[in-house]
Amino acid sequence: MNDYLCVNDDVVLGKDVILSKFINLYGCRIGDESKIGAFVEIQKNATIGSMCKISSHTFICEGVTIGDNCFIGHGVMFINDNDPRAVSEKGGLETEAEWMGRFVTTEVQDNVSIGTNATIIGGITIGKGAMIGAGSVVTKDVPANEVWCGNPARFLKKR
Repeated sequence: MNDYLCVNDDVVLGKDVILSKFINLYGCRIGDESKIGAFVEIQKNATIGSMCKISSHTFICEGVTIGDNCFIGHGVMFINDNDPRAVSEKGGLETEAEWMGRFVTTEVQDNVSIGTNATIIGGITIGKGAMIGAGSVVTKDVPANEVWCGNPARFLKKR
């Protein structure tokens, strides 16, 4: 690696993965032939499938699983805590142990496309072959092969 990549030793990279500069990867898995754009962070316990394109400025948090052949647009944000807070009931900064009670996972199945600046609220599944429009806020499960858009995202048409 070089000075412009922050890739921890615990990251599992598949064959022929392309990494742009200015990325932060730790504790994650990235499948064969996937491409990670600049200014992307992928946290521990997140998985990216094979032949995916993760565009710049995207944040993939712990607990997100992305299938094979997925396109994740620029600035897409995933959320794994739907009731976030900074301070615990004890009055100090919240610890990971305190936060884990609210932790939720998200699944993006194979062949999904998510448009630029979409926000994916935690605890949902985006079905195989679905498409999420740019700027959408996805708050519930999206069935396979459907196009959803808006805030909150809602069904537009079948693919």
